[in-house]
Amino acid sequence: MKNTVRAGALAGVLALVVAGCGEPPEETSGATGGATSEGASDYLACLVSDQGGFDDQSFNQSAREGAEAAEAELGIGLQELESQTAADFEQNVDQTVQLGCDLTVAVGFLLADATAAAAEANPDLSYALVDSSTEQSYENLRPLLFDTAQASFLAGYVAAGTSESGTIATFGGLQIPSVTVFMDGFVRGAEYYDEQKGTDTTVLGWDADAQTGSFTGDFENQTNGVNTTQNFIDQGADVILPVAGPVGLGAASAAQGAEGVRVIWVDSDGYESTEYGDIILTSVVKEIGAAVQDSISAGVDGDFSGEPYVGTLENGGVALAPYHDLEGEVPQELQDEVTALQEQIVSGDLVVESPSSPGTGG
Repeated sequence: MKNTVRAGALAGVLALVVAGCGEPPEETSGATGGATSEGASDYLACLVSDQGGFDDQSFNQSAREGAEAAEAELGIGLQELESQTAADFEQNVDQTVQLGCDLTVAVGFLLADATAAAAEANPDLSYALVDSSTEQSYENLRPLLFDTAQASFLAGYVAAGTSESGTIATFGGLQIPSVTVFMDGFVRGAEYYDEQKGTDTTVLGWDADAQTGSFTGDFENQTNGVNTTQNFIDQGADVILPVAGPVGLGAASAAQGAEGVRVIWVDSDGYESTEYGDIILTSVVKEIGAAVQDSISAGVDGDFSGEPYVGTLENGGVALAPYHDLEGEVPQELQDEVTALQEQIVSGDLVVESPSSPGTGG
C-alpha cells in the first residue's frame, strides 16, 4: 500500500516549470576525458553567489566547494563573483559574459530572472542555476534542483521523536520554493511520527496546509534568526529547523544559549560547516557541490545540456546527515525507523509531497 504525505496548495509563490529529471552527479576520482583534453585549461567557469556570500556555511559555500573541486580536478579557470545585495545579481551575471565565462553557475532562486535573461541573450554560453528552474526552458541553462522534502521528512520524524517538550519549530528566510520545500517535509515528518506513535507534536512556524508561517525576510541578518528562534524557545520549542542561510547561524546562537535546545541544519552538514556542532542534531543535506562539479565537467566534455538535475534520496542528491556527537540522544529504535522510512521513500511506497518540490510547479 502506498502512503502519500501531502502538503497543501502553494499560495503567493512564483510557479516554476521543470521539464524532467537529469541523472545524478557522478563521483569522480580522477581527471575525466574533458580534463585531459587540450582545451581544458582554456575553459573558464564562473560562479555568482546569492547575497548571503560564499562564506555562508550553507548553499553558497557548497556551490563554491563544488566549483573549486572542478577547478582542481579539471585544470580549468574559475572566477567567483560575490553578490552583496540583490542589486548585484543582474550586474554580476552580465559581467560573466564580459569575462568570457564558458559556464556560469548562479546560486539561488533569486538569481533566476537574471540567469534566464542571460541564457536567452547568449545561446552560445552555458548556464547552471542552483535551487531554481525558470518559466521557460533553455538548451543552454541547466536547473540544479533538490527534492529536500524527502530528507526533511526524515528530519521532522527525528525531531518529533527526540523532542522532550513535544514542541518543535521551523522558519525560513524568504517564502520561496527552495525554502518552503524543507518546511513542508519537516512538518509532514512530524505529523507522520504522531500518526505512528499516537502522540501530538506541536510544530511552530509553518502551516503546511495553508502554506503560511514565519519568515525573517532575508538571508543575511543573523539578529533576525536570534529573535525568531528565541520566540520559539519561549513557546517551548526544543528542536528548531532554520531554513535561512546565514540567518540560521543566529538561530544556532540562540539555541546554544538555551539548555536542551537542538538545531537541525540545512543544505550542508552543519556539524562540519559551522561552529555549532555540539547542538546540531542532524542536517538536511543537498549535494550542491557534486551537482555543480558535475555540470562543469559536462561543460568541459562538451556534454552540457539544459536537462534539469533533480537530487533525491534515491540518487543521493539529498540526505539526512549523521547525528555525530548527539547520536546518543537518538534511540536506536528511532534510528532504525528513519532508515526504514528512507527505504520506503526510495522505493516509492511512501511519497512525500510538497507543492514546492521539483516537478510539482515549485
